Amino acid sequence: MMTNTKGKIESTKDKFVGGVKETVGKATSNEELELKGKIQSEKGELEGKATAAGDKVDDLKEDIAGNINDAIDHNEQNKAKR
Repeated sequence: MMTNTKGKIESTKDKFVGGVKETVGKATSNEELELKGKIQSEKGELEGKATAAGDKVDDLKEDIAGNINDAIDHNEQNKAKR
């Protein structure tokens, strides 16, 4: 989970810093800075989506493991009743 938190922080930072660079680039007519800002902001957006997808995968793994454990417990209870 620590990695996901770090990923969320990094993606938020990239979106914010990229947005600032893009705005400053527009305000100063610096097309290179504006483009770098857009790229950094998009990078942050994609990193955020990747982190969210990783969180969903982790949740799915936990659900599957829980279902398997429940099935094993249920099977063992049925064996004990016999």
